[in-house]
Amino acid sequence: MEPIVLAYIGIGLMVGLSGVGSAYGTTIAGNASVGAMKKNGEAFGNYIMLTALPGSQGLYGFAGYFLLDSFGLLQTDIGWGVAASVFGAGLALGLVGLLSAIRQGQVCANGIAAVGAGHDVAGKTLILAVFPELYAIIALAATFLIGSAVAV
Repeated sequence: MEPIVLAYIGIGLMVGLSGVGSAYGTTIAGNASVGAMKKNGEAFGNYIMLTALPGSQGLYGFAGYFLLDSFGLLQTDIGWGVAASVFGAGLALGLVGLLSAIRQGQVCANGIAAVGAGHDVAGKTLILAVFPELYAIIALAATFLIGSAVAV
C-alpha cells in the first residue's frame, strides 16, 4: 500500500464520519421539530434554527479536507509520516464530528420539545448546544495544527 492511500482513508473518515454525525444530529432534531409542530406550529423559526445546528460538524469535516489539501499534503509521493498524520487528523476530526453532532442533536431536540410545550427556551438551548460544537471546532483547529506541522 502506498502512503497516499492511508492519507486518503483518513480524509474519507474525516468527511464521512462527520457527515454521518450531522445527518444523525439533524434527524434527531428534525424529528423533535415535527413532534413539536403538532403542539406549537408558530415556533417554526426556532425549530429550523435548532434543527440545522448539528449540520455544522459535517461542514467542519469538509473544511478539514480543504485545510490539509491547501498545505499540499495530498501528493502521490508523500512519506509514511505525513500520511499517518493526515490519517490521524482525519480519524480524530471524523470521530469528534460524529459524536458531537449526535449529542448536539439531542440537546437541540430537548430544546425543541420545550419550545413546543410553550417554554421560551430557544435562545438558551442554542447557547447550551454550542458546548458539543466547541469540541468539533477544537478538532478542526487540531487538524489545522497537524497540517501546518507536517507541511513540506
